[in-house]
Amino acid sequence: MAADPLFDLSGRVAVVTGGLGQLGAEYVGALAARGAWVAIYDVAAEPGDGDGRVRTYRVDVTSRESVEAATRDVVREWGVPHVLVNNAALDSPPDAPAEEVGPFETYPESSYEAVMDVNVKGTLLCCQVVGGEMAAAGRGSIVNVSSVYGMLSPQQDLYGFRRQAGETFTKPVAYSVSKSAIFNLTRYLATYWARSGVRVNTLTLAGVWNDQPREFLEEYERRVPLGRMAEAREAVGALVFLASDASSYVTGSNLVVDGGWSAW
Repeated sequence: MAADPLFDLSGRVAVVTGGLGQLGAEYVGALAARGAWVAIYDVAAEPGDGDGRVRTYRVDVTSRESVEAATRDVVREWGVPHVLVNNAALDSPPDAPAEEVGPFETYPESSYEAVMDVNVKGTLLCCQVVGGEMAAAGRGSIVNVSSVYGMLSPQQDLYGFRRQAGETFTKPVAYSVSKSAIFNLTRYLATYWARSGVRVNTLTLAGVWNDQPREFLEEYERRVPLGRMAEAREAVGALVFLASDASSYVTGSNLVVDGGWSAW
């Protein structure tokens, strides 16, 4: 790969939360391919796995102690991180229990708390711990990953095929609320750490193809201007831009990668 100084991450240290997931793995590969040393923080990780340039840490992002322990190791081995990608997130899975995808009025408190714990508290704790190290070092870039469902309400009609099949299904509220919170956490930290040399931005994504049901894909593709879901690799360019010197005067911003979904 030809080096471009704007996007070159050689010698830099990056932390990616949820780095074993579909998108997280793409981010890890993209950062490493551009010369970064990448630490994966993931609750499903096997400690010590990796190829030298990429290392995994079993981290529960909802536990400050867990985040601090991994970050101490990263700083000791590689130095203070230059990049933090807050990608770890929780949403209701397709096989969620009926009460979790039922009416808003009966949405379980426990489900709400679990999503908010990972998506908001987890992002905040990683910013405090890793971002705090960056601020003390006087440089860094934080990318908080959000969703168009944090900007706009979910289109419940996308899931009509499930209701037509006799299911009771409502896209739950917690994911939208949690992803909306990310926007103002980003703006808060962008201003708080601006004079410390730490840039903080949001990367907002729409639907990413992951072998969803055909009925869902047809409804989604009909409504998005580009006529298809994103492929995971298509989030990489925006991520590298925000992580690198190419975005050296960008902070407090929201970079939307949604195929035009929010432009209607």
